[in-house]
Amino acid sequence: MNMPHKLLALLLGLCLPLAAFADEALLAKLKEGGYVLLLRHAATEPGQGDPANFFIGDCKTQRNLSEAGREEARRVGRKLKWRAVQVSEVRASQWCRTLDTAELAFGFPPIPWEMLNSLHKDPDRETERTHAVTELIKTVRPPQNLALVTHNFNIRALTGISPSTAEIIVVRAEGGKVKVVGRIAAQ
Repeated sequence: MNMPHKLLALLLGLCLPLAAFADEALLAKLKEGGYVLLLRHAATEPGQGDPANFFIGDCKTQRNLSEAGREEARRVGRKLKWRAVQVSEVRASQWCRTLDTAELAFGFPPIPWEMLNSLHKDPDRETERTHAVTELIKTVRPPQNLALVTHNFNIRALTGISPSTAEIIVVRAEGGKVKVVGRIAAQ
């Protein structure tokens, strides 16, 4: 191994434990409550969008979770449960992939909420939906935590972050705005 490769390996070796430590510190904070977990739905079959005959009430017409995505959602749930992170309420968009992610991760059916529906399919409603979600986030107080399972476009509109599948962006209200507290990787 040449010197640049050794240096890269050393840096990666130092960064990975720091990332794990950051996850642990954030997970410990969540036990206090007052946070919102914005969870992007887990992985779907790659290279597919929602079919042209998409209908919100019929999962057969939608792009759904892959087997890997189902396991990814369960892994998120195990991570939260193992660290005793509790949520008082779980809401999800009306898309089957978010409803399934929520139930697999949190162990019970979420409350379907239209304000979390994908902005990709309905960009004209971004202001309305982002405002509604922000107002909900402002109501969360310790010791409660709230989980919102939604889509990349929605999380990006709220936070400026494009999360990976099954990644959690932890936020709270501060000064009337949504403040990003940290990120929890699905792995």
